[in-house]
Amino acid sequence: MSRTLTLAPRRTAPLTMVGVTLFVAALFITGLATPVHAQTALPPAPYADRQLDDPSLEAKARTLMHTIRCLTCQSQSIADSNASMASDMRSEIRERIARGEEPEAIRRWLIERYGDWISYKPTADPILWPLWGAPVVLLGAGGALAFRRIRRRRKEQP
Repeated sequence: MSRTLTLAPRRTAPLTMVGVTLFVAALFITGLATPVHAQTALPPAPYADRQLDDPSLEAKARTLMHTIRCLTCQSQSIADSNASMASDMRSEIRERIARGEEPEAIRRWLIERYGDWISYKPTADPILWPLWGAPVVLLGAGGALAFRRIRRRRKEQP
């Protein structure tokens, strides 16, 4: 004797227009509120967009800023970027130059803190010599290969 158990179909309440409207309104309000929470409460850096009083010090700072990569944008220098990280770095550079630090010392500090990648000015460390030498070697090998092929074809022609 076998018994079969059948389940009755579940009845669900139909979605009402009020329920759908409330759901869409909640999504809309959440979407509007998200950018508000993303804003920072920190004040801007003091020298982010304000130049130094001494034009020669400002020139040093600007020259250095054009050789430092923005960590946020990654394709702009901190002098050209509007990112908050770039403005903090601009302020830090100007403050250090105003205190009398040399631009090269600031560059070394930034490289030590963020790595070689931050500087647009390439270094000549011994570990990078293969990187600098590889194009020269490949061009030389390509030139030698082309020279041999041209010479061989000239010998084959009567």
